[in-house]
Amino acid sequence: MTQTTPPEVPMEEYSAEYFERYNYADRPLGKYSMYWFARRYYAALVRRYAPPGVNRRLLELGCGLGHMLGLLQNDFQCVGIDLIDYSIQQTKLNAPHAEAYVQSADDLSNFEAGTFSAVVALHLVEHLPDPQNTIRQVNKLLKPDGLFLFATPNPVYSLRRYKDHQTDAIGKDPTHINVHPPEVWHQWAEANGFKVVAHFGDGLWDVPYLKGIPTKLQFAAFGFPAFVQVMTQTTFTPLSLGVNQVCIARKIAEVS
Repeated sequence: MTQTTPPEVPMEEYSAEYFERYNYADRPLGKYSMYWFARRYYAALVRRYAPPGVNRRLLELGCGLGHMLGLLQNDFQCVGIDLIDYSIQQTKLNAPHAEAYVQSADDLSNFEAGTFSAVVALHLVEHLPDPQNTIRQVNKLLKPDGLFLFATPNPVYSLRRYKDHQTDAIGKDPTHINVHPPEVWHQWAEANGFKVVAHFGDGLWDVPYLKGIPTKLQFAAFGFPAFVQVMTQTTFTPLSLGVNQVCIARKIAEVS
């Protein structure tokens, strides 16, 4: 699948206030929050799937508040980039041993090819005007067998039919300019030198789905499988049962 006309990037949205809007507005960030557990889960996946070695380097595209890099800064030589100045300020506080730069993920040519063991992009690719181009650049940055882990919305998950697509967790954020079903991301990864090791869902956490049932009860019921997945650090949730999709891919070929 190739886009002929890249969508327009709403650059005015990328300021410190972004972290007070959309999903951040609904998401507690403190200890034992869903966000807190998720960052630890993703860090565990990176440690498991990144190739072994010494002096390993990791790049996070769209490093946000820097908590992910803070968890991995003792395991890797960490670098984070983000468009928002505030994000880089927070990353330097939350991951003091990591490098952090204001930079777009559209152009990664300033990084030396073949020098990273892992590249992570949590909720970044859907913000890009040309995600496939960035995936191609990620391939060039990675060492052979390097890890590319990314998470992005899944617009075709099973219970989305009960949601308003304009106001749910996926649709309410106008910076989500490239939201695609799993088969598109799978195809783009394989077309750019990656083997998809695991492709799975992150759970049905965007409650409520059903009328007349308390939201907290729905969160407990629909969210329980995802909680088990996080606590056991496994990848068993089907794509159809994930508001977001998570892709773990390994570099198996160079791309031109």
